[in-house]
Amino acid sequence: IMQPSLQRPSVLLKPTLDTPYHIDYSWFERSGEDLRREILSQLSQDQRDHISHDSEPRMVDYVDPDSGEVLVVDEIRMAIMTAARDPGFITEQISVIDGVFRVFLANNNQPLTPTELAERLGKPARTILGAISGRQIYKGIRPAL
Repeated sequence: IMQPSLQRPSVLLKPTLDTPYHIDYSWFERSGEDLRREILSQLSQDQRDHISHDSEPRMVDYVDPDSGEVLVVDEIRMAIMTAARDPGFITEQISVIDGVFRVFLANNNQPLTPTELAERLGKPARTILGAISGRQIYKGIRPAL
């Protein structure tokens, strides 16, 4: 018999306001959903028009406006980084799921709890938890285990 402190935590535990979430990119592969299309749908039409339709992403130089550091990133990452600086990218007018997805895109997919997401989205943490903790997985948003 295993001692309770040594038992492996169940992945079926009910998420709470303190459960960290992230975008599980492997979910897109398993579900057959198209990650690139989902990311592009979050960008403005102008940004989508400037992204190549080649299967191989183009690499571009991005100058971080805060640090001045030059980074070489693919064009979609560049578009996300640019969009994230726009106050209209994450607003209270977009759906909870789109808002959460955009927050994770903007913060380089660093795990956040519903409480932390609420601060960024201006929506109640319990509303966010309810949207992302059900049986249905939206946009690969899952607990970060």
